[in-house]
Amino acid sequence: MSVLTPEQQALKQAYIKARGYWRPWTEGLLRFDPAFLEAYGKYGGYSAENGPLSAKMRELIYVALDVSATHLFRSGLALHLRIALKEGATAREIVDVFRLATMQGLDGCNVGIGILAEELASAGLQADHAELTKEQQALRDAYIAQFGDWPDFCEQWLRCDPGYFAVLLDLLAHRPGGDGLDLRSQCLISLALNACFTALNPQGLRVQIRRALRLGIGQRDIRQVLQMSAHLGVHACALGVPVLMEALGEGSPKDEEGGSE
Repeated sequence: MSVLTPEQQALKQAYIKARGYWRPWTEGLLRFDPAFLEAYGKYGGYSAENGPLSAKMRELIYVALDVSATHLFRSGLALHLRIALKEGATAREIVDVFRLATMQGLDGCNVGIGILAEELASAGLQADHAELTKEQQALRDAYIAQFGDWPDFCEQWLRCDPGYFAVLLDLLAHRPGGDGLDLRSQCLISLALNACFTALNPQGLRVQIRRALRLGIGQRDIRQVLQMSAHLGVHACALGVPVLMEALGEGSPKDEEGGSE
C-alpha cells in the first residue's frame, strides 16, 4: 500500500476523532472514495457530538445492535464491547445487553399472535372474551406493575395460553441488584433494537418510546438512539471493501488494533 498523502492523513485523523476507531475497511475506503469516507465520518459522528447519551451508553447500544440475531456482526461487537469496557461498562451490564437482544426472538410471536387474532375474527371464529381467572388477573397485574402498560399481544397471549404468558413474564422480568443496567438504560437499548432496520418492529418501537417517555427519558435521547440505529448500514463497507481489495489483489491493510468494525 502506498504512503498516505498529507490530505489523506488529515482525513484519517478527522475520522478517528469523529468515530473513535480506524479499521482496514476505512483504510481501503480512504484510498477508493475519500469523499464518501469523509461524509460518513461527519454523519456517523454527528449523533455522538450532539446527543446527550454518555459514551458508555452509546457503546452499549452498538453492542446490542451488533450482537442482535438479526445482524450478528462479530467484529463490530468485539470493537464496541472493548470500548464499552474502557468507558466503564461492567460485565453484568453487557450481559444485560445480551439478555435484551435475546428478547428480540419474541417479536415474531407478538406480531404473529395479533395477526392470528385478526384472521380468526375474519374467519368468523369467536374470540375469548370471558372474564379473566384470578390467576390470569394476577399475571396481568404483575406485568402492568413491571412495565406500566398492557399491549394487545399481552392480552392475546394471556387469554389463549396463560402458561406461556407466565413463563414469558418471568423471562422479561427486571432483576434488580448488582451492577446491571437500570431501567432507563434497558429501555434505550430495547428502543434501539426495535428501531434498527435489520429488525424494524414498529409495534415494539412504539411500546418502547411510550415507556421511555414514562420513565422521563428526553426526546433528544430518543432521537439520538434512532440516529445511531441507522449506523449499521456502513457494515456494507466494513464487509465489502476488504473483499474488493482482495479481488483487486491489493490485500488488506494491517489493522493496528486487530479486527474490523
